[in-house]
Amino acid sequence: MKTIGLLGGMSWESTVTYYQLLNRGIAEKLGGLHSAKILLHSFDFGEVARLQKAQAWDAAAELLSEAGTALERAGADMLLICTNTMHLVAPQVEQSLKIPLLHIADAAGAALRQAGVSKVGLLGTRFTMEHPFYKDRLAAHFGLDVVVPDETARKEVHDIIYTELCKGIVAEPSRRRFCQVIDELASVGAEAILLGCTEIGLLVEQPHTRLQLFDTTYLHASAAIELALQ
Repeated sequence: MKTIGLLGGMSWESTVTYYQLLNRGIAEKLGGLHSAKILLHSFDFGEVARLQKAQAWDAAAELLSEAGTALERAGADMLLICTNTMHLVAPQVEQSLKIPLLHIADAAGAALRQAGVSKVGLLGTRFTMEHPFYKDRLAAHFGLDVVVPDETARKEVHDIIYTELCKGIVAEPSRRRFCQVIDELASVGAEAILLGCTEIGLLVEQPHTRLQLFDTTYLHASAAIELALQ
């Protein structure tokens, strides 16, 4: 079994989910008392969020690259950045590594194409919804047409993520608002919804909406389990 390196803590609420999914997934595959071999670097998210807000992406890339290479030296056989937003600096992190970096958008894109989805609604932070790094990768590598909410809804989704979900707050009014946004995306042709923030799955689950949900946290962890057992 290969060792999975995690850049977590962004936020730690979803890193907990990664840890559970990876260990439970390995146990299901191998049985008995097996669990995943994991090396984790958990950031102080306050420091990372400050760099995000300042758009200091070069500094953020350096921070993640240093942590990633430390996990590589410690014995990680692959690296996962446990957040969608920070894949904005994935190219710089990948350049610093000799081990593979499993890109979260690739795991999502493969699942969407396998399900026959051609037009998908993307929810995430404003960085993920508005910067091209994520939408362009889904379009270029998987031929997906990606739609995002309008500006007002993007701000609301972003604020709920940072002020509630990253702090472990799950509020029913916020769930209702997310479901309204999902309905709005369906009205412009979205066939499915990509939960492009690793915290959104804490709030919105499949029973809450008629549109099929693709949870990037689950898909990313599943791709890591597959690679770990090759």
